[in-house]
Amino acid sequence: MARVRPSDTQPLLPLDRIIVRDAPSDESIEVDVLFVGGGPAGLAGAIELAHLVEADAKAAGGLGEISIAVLEKSAALGEHSLSGSVVNPIAFRRLFPDLKDEDFPFRQPVKHEAVYLLTKNRSFRLPTPPTMRNHGNYTASLCEMVRWLGKKAEELGVDVFAGFPAEKLLVSGERVIGVRTAPSGLDRDGRQSSSYTPGTDVVARVTALAEGSRGTLAEAYIQWQEIKSENPQIYALGVKEIWETKKPLDTVIHTLGWPLPGDAFGGSFMYPLEPNVVGLGLVVGLDYRKTNLDTHGLLQEMKRHPLFRPYLEGGEMVEWGAKTIPEGGFYSLPDRRFGHGVVILGDSAGFVNVPSLKGIHYAMQSGIFAARTIFDALKKGETSAPYLASYDELVRDSFITDDIFRTRNMRLAFKSGFVLGGFKSVMMTLTGGRLFGKRIPIETDADVWKQARSPKALQPDGELTFSKVDAVFKSGNATRDTIPSHLITEGDVDREVAEMYASMCPAGVYELVDGKLRVNAPNCVDCKATDVLGPRWMPREGGSGPSYKRM
Repeated sequence: MARVRPSDTQPLLPLDRIIVRDAPSDESIEVDVLFVGGGPAGLAGAIELAHLVEADAKAAGGLGEISIAVLEKSAALGEHSLSGSVVNPIAFRRLFPDLKDEDFPFRQPVKHEAVYLLTKNRSFRLPTPPTMRNHGNYTASLCEMVRWLGKKAEELGVDVFAGFPAEKLLVSGERVIGVRTAPSGLDRDGRQSSSYTPGTDVVARVTALAEGSRGTLAEAYIQWQEIKSENPQIYALGVKEIWETKKPLDTVIHTLGWPLPGDAFGGSFMYPLEPNVVGLGLVVGLDYRKTNLDTHGLLQEMKRHPLFRPYLEGGEMVEWGAKTIPEGGFYSLPDRRFGHGVVILGDSAGFVNVPSLKGIHYAMQSGIFAARTIFDALKKGETSAPYLASYDELVRDSFITDDIFRTRNMRLAFKSGFVLGGFKSVMMTLTGGRLFGKRIPIETDADVWKQARSPKALQPDGELTFSKVDAVFKSGNATRDTIPSHLITEGDVDREVAEMYASMCPAGVYELVDGKLRVNAPNCVDCKATDVLGPRWMPREGGSGPSYKRM
């Protein structure tokens, strides 16, 4: 039986294209602090830093005026933001201590919750594990939270620039001195069209990389600086839909088991957002074992299950999206998240607690810690690595590390399979992570061998289930058709590899046509799954990709 190892055909990350030692342009923009990424980590960091600068000015602290900027690749804040999401409000409370929970952009408090083990036609309710209990948390839309945070940042004088993806990291020696944004107006062959606009150099005393999952600049910086971790980072792919329903839901639901095969890790969720609006999705670890696993297809199949179908029938799917999630946990965290003139925040650093399905409040808290570190460094007039090292200390001494350490092997235990992994996970929960707490060595997702299997055919009905093309339309993707491909392939690949890409990608970017791989780059919704297992993802012109409103 043929087997495929994705790393055999995956291009290397092109550091020579990303790490740039050119002198900044004469027309460069200069700021004091630059946050790359307008998600919860970057915006929380910008807001906290603005608060600190404002307080310093009121106290005549002597720092003076500090310019803070946020670069976001989507056309408007929130349009590339996607999460489950049930949010722990702790970081919002710390960022805005004068506000109450009802002032925050949440949908509703979690009133009821349930965990089910699914078979193809039945569901069995399980006790809710302590790690998954959500009393005191809220269902929310990450898009809406990001837009709200963006307004708060702008009210504090932060310059938020949407539609400016950071394509290159500007460096001088070992110091990060800023970024260069992606150009726009290139044609399909990479030639300048009449609408061409070159990239802009943004120079900063400190650059905070908050790009989200699989951040390209953060990945490049970690490789360039040879920053190690005890385990490599691994990822999952989540595919999510928003439905307007006829039947209300009042319970946060999580599931295990079907429709996933026994050798794949993951689960599904369905959350109430409004009385007749739900978010549901499926998350699958990218270390799965067969080439034809199709996360989007499995989600479509899952919606036919008796647990989900009664809520969805007669309703309308109004939005669709996909995103990767870092899942390696404690042992996959980089040994350091700072350097000369740079810090790494949120999902780009791997601050996600998979067993509790949480990442937003960790991302925001890391932004808060980065802001406090940067503020102190600016006060001292020095932003080299020793003056930014306290960022790591703040993270290590916080609930971020405590929580992720406590659940350090729960995801990795499922490398042993669903049954044994489930047993180990339960024992870890009961012992606070002490039993089976020794590091479980893992390999990258791309190094996991996959059995070659023929692709599965999806027969969507257009009412309950949908094709990948229909799904991409629901993402709001308005990428122009003539954009150059931002996906780096390794020449011709074997049929089995091309079929794996086609099954893996939830947006129909990859096809096998006349025995060769065809790349439909405009379909891409920037989920980054391909960057984990196949062709490398690179930033493209601003505003490309999805336009999420309610994710």
